[in-house]
Amino acid sequence: MTKRKVQAIRHIGFEDLGSFQAPLRAAGYEIEYVDVAEQEVASLDPLAADLLVVLGGPIGVNDHAAYPVITEEIELLRARLAADRPTLGICLGAQVMAAALGARVYPGSQKEIGWSPLELTATDTPNPLAALHDVPVLHWHGDTFDLPEGCARLASTPICHNQAFSRGPNILGLQFHPEALAARFEHWLLGHASELATAGVSPVALRRDTALNGKTLEEAGTRLLAEWLARLA
Repeated sequence: MTKRKVQAIRHIGFEDLGSFQAPLRAAGYEIEYVDVAEQEVASLDPLAADLLVVLGGPIGVNDHAAYPVITEEIELLRARLAADRPTLGICLGAQVMAAALGARVYPGSQKEIGWSPLELTATDTPNPLAALHDVPVLHWHGDTFDLPEGCARLASTPICHNQAFSRGPNILGLQFHPEALAARFEHWLLGHASELATAGVSPVALRRDTALNGKTLEEAGTRLLAEWLARLA
C-alpha cells in the first residue's frame, strides 16, 4: 500500500509533531519535516503533500521583514487553502493560516503561557475539538488573529477569543498546543527561557503544571487528531 505523506513545516527543533506523530503513522502517513532554517519553503509544491502541518515557533506573522520565510509560508498556504487541501496549523501555524485566509494577525491583550481548558464553541456539525472537553491544554502565544472569513470558531479562552477555527473537514487551525509531550517539555523551558523571563512566567510552575496535565493532554490530543484525520475529505 502506498503511504500518504505529511509535510510538517518546522521552525524550531523541539516544536515538532510531538504526540501527533503516533496517530499520523497509525493512519498510514509517512512524516517528512521541512526545517525552514535549512530548506526553502518557496521551493515546496503547495499541493503535493497529502497533509500539510505548519508548526509553532518563536517568531510572528508580523515579523516578515526580519524573517522572510513568513511571507513564503503565507504564499504557500494561500495556494494550498484555495485548493482546499488538508492543512493543519498549530500556534504560529494557525496564525500564518489566518493571514493566508485574509484575517488580521496582531498582538493579544497579554501573553497566554500556561495550562488551562478551552471553552468549546457550539457548532452546526460535531466540533473537531470534542476530545479536549474539560482538558487543560498548553497555551504559549502573544499574538492572536481575527476569525478568517468563511471559517467556524471552535474554541475560546478568556484571554484569546479565537483559539481554533475550521473550514469544512480539511482545514484546521489551533492557536494552542495539543501536541506537546510532557517527556520533552524541558526543551520548551530551556529553549524559551528568555521569553519566560521577560513575560514573568515561572518555569517552575510550568514544569509542575505539565507534570499534572501532560499525560491527559497527550491522550486527548491523540484522539483529536485521529478523529480529524478520519474525517478528511
